Amino acid sequence: MNVPAQLNTLPLAAHLKRGPAEHKGNAGKVVLIGGASGMAGALILAGNACLHLGAGWTILEILDPASARADVDQPELMIRQATDNIYEALNTTQPDVIAIGPGLGKSALAIECLRASLLYPNIPLVIDADALNLISESTELLEQLQARNHTPPELTVLTPHPGEAAKLLKMTTEEVQSDRVRAIQQLVELTQSIVVLKGQHTLLASPQHPLVQCLAGNPGMGTGGMGDILTGSIAAITAQGIRHQLDLWQATGIAVELHASAADSLVNKGIGPIGLTPSETILEMRALLNKLL
Repeated sequence: MNVPAQLNTLPLAAHLKRGPAEHKGNAGKVVLIGGASGMAGALILAGNACLHLGAGWTILEILDPASARADVDQPELMIRQATDNIYEALNTTQPDVIAIGPGLGKSALAIECLRASLLYPNIPLVIDADALNLISESTELLEQLQARNHTPPELTVLTPHPGEAAKLLKMTTEEVQSDRVRAIQQLVELTQSIVVLKGQHTLLASPQHPLVQCLAGNPGMGTGGMGDILTGSIAAITAQGIRHQLDLWQATGIAVELHASAADSLVNKGIGPIGLTPSETILEMRALLNKLL
């Protein structure tokens, strides 16, 4: 078996450098969907990552009614309560990027939100967490995902951890981990999407790009919320890339490398690996990104 090439997309981050007359419209509008009751923190983490990684607008469609209010600690986040007219809300908002999954849950509203996201055409879509689990349990949702990637191709990225990958592939987590290269290849074939298989030496592959791996990262990243901030970061960089000559594959690679490199940078500063938090990692990602511009 050939060893995957090393991911090397950080130099492309220079494309994100802003001209003096640019405004928030040049940085893109992101809608993030999730945050069911008891899991609102996952969506807020994703939103904070999206905000700090440079999206022009960060809008949270949050399923938990009790959490659908302004966040005094992060008032820049535009927080709305998601309802079953989510497709109409998306049409009104006209986002540049949608990300769905952090804290989404498996309610009827969660399914409706996922269906609306899959049917919303011609913009990049990031799918994570419970959105992946819902697809693994529904032939209809899987078929909608596959159809979404036909015209145009590669406008969807999936970010499963090994357990979510196993559900999609109808196998065990141990089987995924025993041959991660084979697993991601099967996921690409099944979904026709860009796939990020998280874990030690995170793998990236797509129908149109060869397999690569990210060698950065450390065990301190094994904590709740790290995947949520990756979702928000991919969305933010993708939104900026639309007007700065970066496609979804390139934006995803930049986000994956920044995410892992930021965690390594913090550990090198004596912050972690034990107790390393996603919130700390967001700020380090922002600092590293700005150094690349």
